[in-house]
Amino acid sequence: MKTCLLFVLVIAVAAAAVPLPSELLKYFIDSEPKLSLKPKLNTADRIAAHGYVVESHDIVTEDGYIITAFRMPNSHKLQNQNAYRPIVLLLHGLFCSSDFWILNGPNDALSFNLVDAGYEVWLLNSRGNTYGRKHISRSPEHPYFWRFSWHEIGYYDVAAQIDYALATNGQGQRAVHFVAHSQGTSAFFVLTSTRPEYNAKIKLAHTMAPIAYVSNMSDKMLTRMAPVLGHRNIVTALFSDQEFLPHNDLFTKLGYNACQPNSKLHGLCSAVAYMFEGSESNANRTALTIMAETHPAGLSTNQMLHTMQEQQSGCFCHYDYGKTKNLKEYGRETPPDYPVEQITANIHLWYCDTDPAVAVEDVELLAAKLPNKVMHHITDPTWSHSDYITHIDVKRLINEPIIVIMNKFEEKL
Repeated sequence: MKTCLLFVLVIAVAAAAVPLPSELLKYFIDSEPKLSLKPKLNTADRIAAHGYVVESHDIVTEDGYIITAFRMPNSHKLQNQNAYRPIVLLLHGLFCSSDFWILNGPNDALSFNLVDAGYEVWLLNSRGNTYGRKHISRSPEHPYFWRFSWHEIGYYDVAAQIDYALATNGQGQRAVHFVAHSQGTSAFFVLTSTRPEYNAKIKLAHTMAPIAYVSNMSDKMLTRMAPVLGHRNIVTALFSDQEFLPHNDLFTKLGYNACQPNSKLHGLCSAVAYMFEGSESNANRTALTIMAETHPAGLSTNQMLHTMQEQQSGCFCHYDYGKTKNLKEYGRETPPDYPVEQITANIHLWYCDTDPAVAVEDVELLAAKLPNKVMHHITDPTWSHSDYITHIDVKRLINEPIIVIMNKFEEKL
């Protein structure tokens, strides 16, 4: 493990053109390193640092996963703790966590903008990430813990967090606004198509970079691996039911400390930021530095396998276990499609022409099946997959329009 960590750090530092301090190098050579590191901040710490009220809630799913969600109940600017506050839930995408929604800080992040507009905001998490590594009986060290894809995230995790938020609010609200990004949208479509009663609990859903059908995606990593990993074979059998990019407390803390403004290794974060967005990024560079501190947040290999199965099959369907287990799970040899045409919730689809993970053709295929949808086509040729969250002008281009739409809905109630 020490050799692996040293190799990764040296490569990253070289990419950032930052010298490796001898005092840091010795900790990888010493068999019993004694590092004096600042503790890593969680979502609540980061929100509270900006003066906002925040709560941490552990929520247990029907199948025993314990997930921490973060509630911003009111705005200290509005002093609206006794006022009616419509609930908004924010769900992250692949590799991400609740930290994703606060990257742009209190002036430009959607979470803060919503709270200051009078909403009660919940930053959700999913099983397997930084805030979803507990279970009532399973250890994350066991492969059974990782036996899930984004199907279970939608069917169990999102359902539990919607119900918990409604019960905790205490204002008798029966439905929530929902905002999701990337794979978070897949989980949302799973929930509302397989548990139709949850459609009544959704006021409006804003799906950014919506992922359901993906046969036209151009993402190089996924499309190159999908011909092998998108089918049941011995390779996928070895790759499934595992943590992808295993969590390591030491390396996580090193990354967090390296990204501190006064750190000698701060250039390392610039290199990581470059990997996220490239040289022509629209992103707030400070946001990308925080992203390097907090991401990747953890996931199951099955989440990636499920997406690659979709890319190969062209369908938006349940996880493919192989013929034998499919017969046991589904009563048929192939996984069934998700009945998205039965989703009755009002859905806003935000998409662009230049997202390698979300092709326009695939969004249009999904939209054709959804009974109640509004299309928001972003024509900016430089728009990228994470610009919905990290764009330098995201408040004007995305956040404020979403809040206007939500406000108009609330005014009609």
